[in-house]
Amino acid sequence: MNSSFIRPVVYIASLCGLYMATAMFIPAITDLYYGNRDWQNFALSAFIVGGISLSAGLATRGRPPAFNKRMGFLLVNVLWLTFSVAGAVPLVIAAKMPFAKAFFESVSAVTTTGSTVMVGLDNMPRGILMWRSLLQWLGGIGIVALGLFVLPFLRVGGIAFFKMESSDTNDKPFARLASFTSAFVAIYVALTVLCIITYDLLGMSHFDAINHALTTLPTGGFSTHDSSFGFFGNNVPLLWAATIFMTVASLPFSILILFVVRRRLDALRDPQIVLFLGYMAAFVVATAVYARIANGTDFFYALTHSAFNFSSLLSTTGYASLDYTLWGPFMVTLVFAATFVGGCSGSTAGGIKAYRFVVIFNTIRAGFKMLIYPNAIYRVRYGHIAIDEEVQRSVFLFLSSYLFLWLLGAAVISAFGFDLTTALTASITALSNVGPGLGEIVGPAGNFSTMPDTVLYVLSLLMLLGRLEVLTVIVIFTPLFWRD
Repeated sequence: MNSSFIRPVVYIASLCGLYMATAMFIPAITDLYYGNRDWQNFALSAFIVGGISLSAGLATRGRPPAFNKRMGFLLVNVLWLTFSVAGAVPLVIAAKMPFAKAFFESVSAVTTTGSTVMVGLDNMPRGILMWRSLLQWLGGIGIVALGLFVLPFLRVGGIAFFKMESSDTNDKPFARLASFTSAFVAIYVALTVLCIITYDLLGMSHFDAINHALTTLPTGGFSTHDSSFGFFGNNVPLLWAATIFMTVASLPFSILILFVVRRRLDALRDPQIVLFLGYMAAFVVATAVYARIANGTDFFYALTHSAFNFSSLLSTTGYASLDYTLWGPFMVTLVFAATFVGGCSGSTAGGIKAYRFVVIFNTIRAGFKMLIYPNAIYRVRYGHIAIDEEVQRSVFLFLSSYLFLWLLGAAVISAFGFDLTTALTASITALSNVGPGLGEIVGPAGNFSTMPDTVLYVLSLLMLLGRLEVLTVIVIFTPLFWRD
């Protein structure tokens, strides 16, 4: 690749570093407000990251070349790596964490995965808790921007929702990209504020309400308590409120903009939204009925916790209101299946995502029809939009790569002596950006703190691969990518 592409990529990454350095003053102010001397560590971290970023920016500034796909692939990877490393700096300095654990925690935050190596959260300094939550909130903005604006251009993972619903039709949410971006940020901030107010009114402390809202809307799942949302497990209205917010955050933000700004009720009939809400309802009802019949659990209690935990799993938030593995093998099986699925494209959710299942199902259905009528022509459609062969090929390429990486990650983890359940679920929960897995170590009642550094780096890579739609990362490791 022409070296002229490296300079603008480093320059843009340095700007990202400056934004991160500025954000570090928020937890510094938080610690200062609560009388904690850790504010000095956050200020030091801000100056270190800011100084390095400023130096890199000054050294690489200049007129950028024309933007193309190869530059886009490299830029996405470098930005998220910069985001992750910068996020780890305060954890190393303020929380005195080894770099491997700090990097894992930072990657988990910016990819909104929600897995953690930190224990003793209930007594943790407020600034560190705020930084973890803030990383997830900022990561959520980056994720939606990535899915709506960058990946459609790169044609990664099939076709992103904004490309499908807007760019290929005459009915765009807004004529100008700047207007669309402003509307997205406004809705994201408004939902966060509404979530803070709701949590506060329903019984959370002010600090807990702010932190949990900052991790609910990006479907991140970091909590201020070791028991996650189980700390509030008896607060039924709060559980239902969180369920609603997690579900909304799993919907495409371009659709939310059409609905809120343009009052487009028909936008909610999008195929991936219908499918997502459908399989969520199936998971929730099946589990509640099973808990009632098999365990004699009160149906409303079972429905409440089932709705909360499956909305958390399918939105890839990662909160847990209880140890749902104690509900029996049927629940464990459904949880394992839900870990793969995910929410909608164009949202902060991870996983395979609902729109890919729509494409896969319609492609398979067209294939069966052609077996019966081989001379007929059947178009694969997403709603009223015809899907070309490139999109179909990209979806199946993503899926095959996704499954291969899951099994490869599980094999590496098992090589370090972990049991099959831990290895398989730790790998998929990282790749799907879900958070908790299954088993005593990485299940909803555990965390990743006992895993060796090498495994943490492997899981960090899987989290980045899953968040960047797999192919975005794989492509830069091919020799063809670097040829002039």
